[in-house]
Amino acid sequence: MRRFLFFFLGFAALPSAFAQGIAMPEIELHIGGEASQGWFLGLKILVLLTVLALAPSILVMMTSFTRIVVVLAFLRQALGTQQSPPTQVLIGLALFLTAFVMAPVWRAMQDKAVRPYLAHEITEEEAIARALVPLKRFMAANTRKDDLLALLEAAHAAKPKAPEETPLSVLVPAFVISELRTAFEIGFLIYLPFVVIDLVVASVLMSMGMMMLPPVMISLPLKLVLFVLVDGWRLLVENLVRSYTVPLGA
Repeated sequence: MRRFLFFFLGFAALPSAFAQGIAMPEIELHIGGEASQGWFLGLKILVLLTVLALAPSILVMMTSFTRIVVVLAFLRQALGTQQSPPTQVLIGLALFLTAFVMAPVWRAMQDKAVRPYLAHEITEEEAIARALVPLKRFMAANTRKDDLLALLEAAHAAKPKAPEETPLSVLVPAFVISELRTAFEIGFLIYLPFVVIDLVVASVLMSMGMMMLPPVMISLPLKLVLFVLVDGWRLLVENLVRSYTVPLGA
């Protein structure tokens, strides 16, 4: 639990990286005739609350969660089981699979950024910069080059020499687009065998003159049996995990 707390603290600090390159005005305070520069305490609290509010979006958009949860949703629709498995179960499974896939990245973030920062060896700005490096490498390794180049061109930005030099404002949307494309491709492959079963069952019932019998009453048990016989859950999870590229030393 302590390690996951460190991971959350590391992710919670990431939104401030979007503000890199933006000059923030310093606020000058005059207290007792002495001038001091810094942020208002209330403004710091406001920034902290904003970061905490964005933490769920960071988890969804900058990790493997998007692809996994979309594929699981496609599977449930292809099976035609409506609310089985329940949404809570799919979200929970997606979260744990995300933690499994992102473990090397989070471990690198902890070793290079969170642990030195907690030991007061580096500053907050340096900790954020270090934490972004393995995360950017992971996103860049799983982003289609066409998507990244298209957004770089739209932003009129130069092609970066290394993944860690890619601005988050470009890398994050390119990564999400690539994740959605891959998830839809996997969903299409999942749908194919179940659509074939639906067509065969509907054709057989039609040829037998049983038009009043809903085909789903026959096809649903067949699809469930097929999915169980091929050990569908293991195959799906195994291939989802293997579909990601995690750079060495990420």
